Amino acid sequence: MAFLSSTRQVFRSSSLLLLFFFVSSSRTWDPIKCSSRNTNCTITNSYGAFSDRSVCRVAEVVYPSTEEELISVVANATASRRKMKVATSTSHSIPKLVCPDGEDGLLISTKYLNRTLKIDGEAMTMTVESGVLLRQLINEATKAKLALGNGSAVHDFVVELRIVSPGGPEDGHVKVRTLSDGDTDFNAAKVSLGVLGVISQVTLKLQPLFKRSIEFKSMNDWDLGDRVANFGRKHEFGDITWYPNQRMAVYRIDDRVPMNTSGDGLYDFTPFRSRSSLEVAIIRTKEELLESTGAIEGKCLSAEASVSKLVDGAYGLTNDGKSFEAYPVVGYHNRFQAYGTCLDSLEDPEMISNVCPWDPRVKGHRFFHQTTFSIGLPMAKIFIQDVQELNDLVPKAMCGVELYNGILIRYVKASTAYLGKEEDAVEFDITYYRSKDPKSPRLYEDILEEIEQLALFKYGALPHWGKNRNLAFEGAIERYRNATEFLKVKDVYDPLGLFSSEWTNKVLGLERGLTVDEQGCALEGLCICSNDSHCNPNKGYYCRSGRVYKDARVCRFTPEDICPAEGGGDSCNMAQYHTEL
Repeated sequence: MAFLSSTRQVFRSSSLLLLFFFVSSSRTWDPIKCSSRNTNCTITNSYGAFSDRSVCRVAEVVYPSTEEELISVVANATASRRKMKVATSTSHSIPKLVCPDGEDGLLISTKYLNRTLKIDGEAMTMTVESGVLLRQLINEATKAKLALGNGSAVHDFVVELRIVSPGGPEDGHVKVRTLSDGDTDFNAAKVSLGVLGVISQVTLKLQPLFKRSIEFKSMNDWDLGDRVANFGRKHEFGDITWYPNQRMAVYRIDDRVPMNTSGDGLYDFTPFRSRSSLEVAIIRTKEELLESTGAIEGKCLSAEASVSKLVDGAYGLTNDGKSFEAYPVVGYHNRFQAYGTCLDSLEDPEMISNVCPWDPRVKGHRFFHQTTFSIGLPMAKIFIQDVQELNDLVPKAMCGVELYNGILIRYVKASTAYLGKEEDAVEFDITYYRSKDPKSPRLYEDILEEIEQLALFKYGALPHWGKNRNLAFEGAIERYRNATEFLKVKDVYDPLGLFSSEWTNKVLGLERGLTVDEQGCALEGLCICSNDSHCNPNKGYYCRSGRVYKDARVCRFTPEDICPAEGGGDSCNMAQYHTEL
């Protein structure tokens, strides 16, 4: 069943892996920049900006290459009562999970903790250091004819881990614990937001290597709500990509097949391939022009062309690693599991000739918000129907989402981790335009804000820990029935809070202040608007109630307040107003 699957998440949210151990993908750039060797440093994420656009400064970064060195680092920092955070080589997390408080903190990079320590073919387990690359892990397992299961929630395949945490003087200021499945604290350590210490080693349960068969099937979305639950149960690796404006859902029919089934297919997902920096800049410039002129028709046409190209190109599937001939595409699990080759592209430090579309080194890189949340399976149908109703009320408003390949719908299984999924759920991943100017509204700003609030507050969705805007985490910890147990473990492992930060304290409900009360704060998800100043009245955006979810408060372009003589629709007036600006 697909509740254990959806491999597209491997690269869309490798930051979540930071929450328990530090798997990432191949390095294309270094998110850590230091002015003097390894001191006086800043760290950002791979997109170039945290949710609040703040700059994270640290006094020093260290690069341990063995567990012994890691233990020494933690002991010394603890003795000095120094704040610490752990960083990966890619730093995919959108929120500030890697940022310690103040400017005197210490970053511990797992870049050189990158060895495979043991593969036990008989037990089908693999032990790796915490900085091992995800693709490296998959390749090493494949050599032993083993596979990393069928899911993106890697923490649920962990059967043992070692964690280095602060200790008292009697412990030499450091404690090293080995936790196994069944141990009291194991479920706290599997998803920890980095507040328990540093994971040094992880042992994962593998399974025999197998083959899969994939076919993408496009259908009208009128019965998507009825289909969503059964599709997940029926297809082990299935997911759905939803294009609401085009009234289309693309179902990925993806299942195991016998090993003797012919085929050596490869999945190189088209949007995650490298592109020339010039092409990336042109695409962004075009999108900014469409936004600034209110040209929603242009966005819709661009989205339709982009989606058509993806569908016609089988989303990057090939039957033999070179070309696509026909469905189904059959291949080994490892050749489908970790896809997104832009992170493997050759790097030209001077010209940056081939990059990921979101590479912040490129002027005009793709800059976006990600709203990602999971809704319990029984409620997914009604949520989808609410979104469809909203889409019908405001045609074309969702074209912008389709420029970012629509809404990814995948399946996640209930987890035993204290901060893992509470129940079998459907996860919705929505990527959309973010302006370089934090005070600049988006076209149809209100629609995605309403969907965001609809999911979080009407349906009690759980936000993805490594994505989302700040408002998504308001009250989220209260939806985890084992949150209190997690905090008890946190107090034991790190009583001084050296691995905690202002951000983690806020999301864990220990401090207030996830959202702010400032002009324009709702535009970036730093608040839910309660008055017009939280939007941008000067550009025609006012705080209004939701259209379907009436309790929502959203920033809506209100044409009657700008062009009262027009009396036309939102799109016409919006285009005129933006053009006049």
